[in-house]
Amino acid sequence: MGMNGKTMSEIPAELYYTKEHEWIRMDGDIATIGITDHAQDALTDIVYIELPQEGDVLDDMGEFAIVESVKSASPIFAPLAGELTAVNIDLEDAPELMNSSPYGDGWIVKMRLSNPDAVSGLMSADDYRSMIGE
Repeated sequence: MGMNGKTMSEIPAELYYTKEHEWIRMDGDIATIGITDHAQDALTDIVYIELPQEGDVLDDMGEFAIVESVKSASPIFAPLAGELTAVNIDLEDAPELMNSSPYGDGWIVKMRLSNPDAVSGLMSADDYRSMIGE
């Protein structure tokens, strides 16, 4: 990773973002969702995540997980409506993957979006960077 002086958050350009500090990676109509580098940094050490079930159907902004850190418990919301097609059960034993690899091994769920075009309404990397003031 190199230059990680922890001043600037890592904000991959190809992802979509939400005001709730989640990222969305699209692959066809499947969205992979996780929390951003900025969010994991703000939460500090993540100790537990309450995960949903594969097959759960969520509305826009439906809560699907709760991330507990040494500081607080934060709900995670579905940015868009859809059905969960995969849940990252590795996080049950290793929730710290959300800290160490927020955009990689620390992904939380994959969902098939009811309306994949709706992602165009989410924030771009630049939008998100301005929102967090970096």
